[in-house]
Amino acid sequence: MSNYDELKAKAKHAFSSIAGVSAEAGRFSKDKARTLHRKAKLTAGITNERATIRRLNVEIGATYYNMKKDNPDECLRQQCEDITAAYNRIAEKQAELETLKAGTSGDESPADTTACIDPNCTDPSCIEHKTPCCTDPDCKDPNCTGGTADAINDAAGDAADAVKDAASAATDTAKDLADDAKDKDFVK
Repeated sequence: MSNYDELKAKAKHAFSSIAGVSAEAGRFSKDKARTLHRKAKLTAGITNERATIRRLNVEIGATYYNMKKDNPDECLRQQCEDITAAYNRIAEKQAELETLKAGTSGDESPADTTACIDPNCTDPSCIEHKTPCCTDPDCKDPNCTGGTADAINDAAGDAADAVKDAASAATDTAKDLADDAKDKDFVK
């Protein structure tokens, strides 16, 4: 029986040692998890404050520009002129875009944008009634009305599909990142 009692005492001592080590490891893990959680919250808080500062700096700059764009202080004159020039370039590009949306490039005369309706047209520059010279999508003949237009339309459709796919992927990625941030308690 003494062997059994000794074995029992040794097992009890081993189990209590293991329990003590486990409890200590548990306390350490809990403290470590608290520390990591606090670090993450502080990092997110710092990031949010920096974003607030950037947003306010932009608002201050915009307010200054709107108030002083015609007569800025000397130290900010160049930046105000650069902003005004950028606004002017935007206006020019928007006007060109509107012209393109309306169906003209601005360089064409109104006659260039109307379709030919004469079935007996013999004008060599009229592409409405030309017979395609081929069906090759890579045709380089400038007078050919065959495959090139189809190839351009196909390429435009492919480009539009690629843009849609990229936008969808970006949206999905942004949603996943937002969900991850919520799961990690960075965003409430």
